[in-house]
Amino acid sequence: MNGGFALMRHSARRVRILILSMAGLLAAFQVLFALAANSLQELNAFDRITALFPDFVRQLLGSSLITVMSFRGIACLGYFHVAVVATLVGLAIAIATEPATEIESRFLDLVLSHPLRRHWVITRSIALLGASILFVVSAMMIATRAGLYWLVSTDVARTTFQVVPLLSLNLGVLLMCWGAVALGMAAASKRRSVAGAFAGLLAMAAYLADVISQVWDPLKRVARFSPFHYYRPLNLVTGNADVSGDVLTLAGVAAAGFAVAYLLFQRRDL
Repeated sequence: MNGGFALMRHSARRVRILILSMAGLLAAFQVLFALAANSLQELNAFDRITALFPDFVRQLLGSSLITVMSFRGIACLGYFHVAVVATLVGLAIAIATEPATEIESRFLDLVLSHPLRRHWVITRSIALLGASILFVVSAMMIATRAGLYWLVSTDVARTTFQVVPLLSLNLGVLLMCWGAVALGMAAASKRRSVAGAFAGLLAMAAYLADVISQVWDPLKRVARFSPFHYYRPLNLVTGNADVSGDVLTLAGVAAAGFAVAYLLFQRRDL
């Protein structure tokens, strides 16, 4: 037990600067999104911006465009902007593939030469992944709340912030899901670059499949297997989605991924 916690502390020290920097940067972005939403609202610019889009774009995006081009949509943009989500998925993959680095560098030979059960290597990664995601997403939530209550009236801030906990919960479980996929790959790989590359490519393919399926019906059957299919932020922003089913689905995928990681790591030859 003590050896497992020592391994966790060692891993936490290695990634603490990355996690703190990521949390600070994304928290700052949430405040900027709240500031942008307030500025656009004061200028009454939402309708004018929407009118700039060609008719075919408005028809293609439909209510999604209206949702994004609103105060709540802009204020919550940091929870579903492509760059932010891609960065967070990359962070989850980087944390989850640590066992492959330790195998490649022979660090695990030293660790497992001590009386430490193998499962602690995977347990450590799961705990660190969960704690990191919780810390970063919580920082985003706190920054969003602070930005809203600083910039707009209390009533507007309260109604806008109502959807943020659900967005954060769904986003956090999505990141755990991709972390589980990456951890399963790391448990079977000897090189972090291989595990990380495959996990990243799979995430990119899954995201593109989900996006394209929204305008191309034949791909909808495939998109159901994409974890991104179960993160519908625009529906959450409008209050038209029940997050419980999506969260349970993603949590089930994450649990299955962690179980596979345990199984593969226990049976592999180090």
